[in-house]
Amino acid sequence: MTDHPRSPLPEASREVNRANWDARAPLHLGSPDYAVQALIDDPTRISDVVAYDRERLGDITGLRTVHLQCHIGTDTLSLARLGAAPLTGLDLSPASIAGARELASRAGNDIEFVASDVYLAPEVLEPGSFDLVYTGIGALCWLPDVRAWAHTVATLLAPGGRLFIREGHPMLWAIDESKTEGLQLGFPYFEQPEPTVWDEDSTYVQTEEKLTATISHDWNHGLGEIIGALLAEGLTLTALEEHRSVPWEAIPGRMHLIDGGEWALIEHPERLPLSYTLQAVKVG
Repeated sequence: MTDHPRSPLPEASREVNRANWDARAPLHLGSPDYAVQALIDDPTRISDVVAYDRERLGDITGLRTVHLQCHIGTDTLSLARLGAAPLTGLDLSPASIAGARELASRAGNDIEFVASDVYLAPEVLEPGSFDLVYTGIGALCWLPDVRAWAHTVATLLAPGGRLFIREGHPMLWAIDESKTEGLQLGFPYFEQPEPTVWDEDSTYVQTEEKLTATISHDWNHGLGEIIGALLAEGLTLTALEEHRSVPWEAIPGRMHLIDGGEWALIEHPERLPLSYTLQAVKVG
């Protein structure tokens, strides 16, 4: 096993997370939550995640786009259907990339997919060649160093290019969902050098199957840390919106399904931001 000196992702974390997401990929491909067959059958359909931000995305027709941490490609395919081209998806998990390629092929869309550590994206993709870097929800938590991620984004963007990200809010990631009496903080809000280690045989979609690789490592990053990292890399923040919903039941038993596949707190949704949308531009 060889270390990647240009990546801050520890080798042990890379291997357990790759195995974990390789195990998740077939479960997600077969789950109704990702609606893979519906995307194939209906060439006008886009994922709920992309639909949520469609107006914020604006017209992306003809934009050279890379979707970092694309997983099985449902959001990537949706970006293609909104006109992004040429389009590349990148993910750490080879099984996820294989599923994304099959999805794009069956849907008749020409999308390039690359298996890579996101920190090494500038080594496998052309730096400065993208008009849009897109990152969907549930991505940054798998990365130990948000400043290095921001450097990756800035390196990939062409001058005038835009970062678009919707992500789970760091306040949500800090909540201990196992506590049933009130919302309680149980995990770091700010970035820590050591990961939070999980051992779970289930995933976040509807499926009766269990994970065969149960260990995963993740990290939180405060909203100020994320914005500060982007500013330090020369990007200009152009939009930031916090949301009261998230596209999965993040706190089981205390949320209800609302429109567009989103979940919100049943009681006092005004007390906790659950996700956010951020946009930034590379100037010059």
